[in-house]
Amino acid sequence: MNKFATLTVGALLAFATVASAQENKTEEGFKFTELKRLPATSVKSQDRAGTCWSWSTISFLESEMMRLGKDSVSLAPLYVVWNTYHEKGVKYVRMQGKLNFGQGGASADVTWAIKEHGIVPLEIYSGLNYGEDVHVHGELDAVLKNYVDAIVSNPNKKISTAWLRGYDAVLDAYLGEKPETFTWKGKEYTPQTFATEACGLNMDDYVSLTSFTHHPFYTKFALEVPDNWIGEESYNLPLEELMDILDKAIDNGYTFSWGSDVSEVGFSRGGSIAIVPDVNMEEMSDAEIAKWVSMPASKRQAELTKKPGKEKTITQELRQQEFDSQLTTDDHGMHVIGKAVDQLGNKYFIVKNSWGDYGEYDGYLYASYPFVAFKTTSVMIHKDALPDELKDKLGIPYEKTKGKKAKK
Repeated sequence: MNKFATLTVGALLAFATVASAQENKTEEGFKFTELKRLPATSVKSQDRAGTCWSWSTISFLESEMMRLGKDSVSLAPLYVVWNTYHEKGVKYVRMQGKLNFGQGGASADVTWAIKEHGIVPLEIYSGLNYGEDVHVHGELDAVLKNYVDAIVSNPNKKISTAWLRGYDAVLDAYLGEKPETFTWKGKEYTPQTFATEACGLNMDDYVSLTSFTHHPFYTKFALEVPDNWIGEESYNLPLEELMDILDKAIDNGYTFSWGSDVSEVGFSRGGSIAIVPDVNMEEMSDAEIAKWVSMPASKRQAELTKKPGKEKTITQELRQQEFDSQLTTDDHGMHVIGKAVDQLGNKYFIVKNSWGDYGEYDGYLYASYPFVAFKTTSVMIHKDALPDELKDKLGIPYEKTKGKKAKK
């Protein structure tokens, strides 16, 4: 008994020392060690425009160009916005106004627009043609919505042949006329030839992935969110499998475009952190609960995101509940370019945002694996980031390795 007591006291002292050391570590806030950071272009800002979907997916495709050995170039998100607004207007009128119309969109809007209309460098097309130095789309969005609503009301009892010319003229007035040809690095291109020759990307190589139980796994479906006006279909995977793909993708040199809910208390814009704090009120006293409930939301967020701590265990069922109750919504598009760990060994994805050079990490943020598992709506990624067996299972065509076993 004396020996056991001695060992027990020693173990407790050792545990207390480790716990104290961990507490000292966490008192410092978040300290990240990057495991892998893949090439990306400079951080940009969407400013006061709801076009994150274009900026994030363009950033993803810029990294794809670098992965494939192409020159680094910043592409023009607003060129994509012009083309998608045009198509959205046409579809809105054809569907007599029964379509979500606004600034929002999805990654598929970008790949569709590039496939159909090409792309140009950012230096060729800024999308700033209305007396502003930054992107401010409130007026543009209101003008376009009122315009198409007027057409849908059909006051002449027959829609004229002029409406689309007028609509496109509004886009030209605000964003600028699209170039038919341009010169870049001494060579003349059209948007289409620039997409194929300078960018060298095949838009058919990119797939969308998600994870929900209201559709069968290993099938694809159009995610039921308002901004998916284009009807992008996502392959539906079990959550654990999806997270494994995203984790290994970074290891193998693939970045991905990430759609997520960012309205959570654990998403701290100022702190550039996205986590899922596990707050257990059952362990609190009545006084602590009262203090917590009465605390201003900003202060509560600051408390929850000031240092690493325990996060919720994310299950497939919990993720589905959040989506079904609309606590998970399609808020924001970002670009995941790496992964890291904090001082306690918790894993994070390194995320490039489109809010300019803000926060502690100069426009980047760290999203914990639990947060990504919990709040991801969909991701876009190159199909080669998926294991060959999965591509076979999903029916995704790819070039199979001949004469030897395909890479996993």
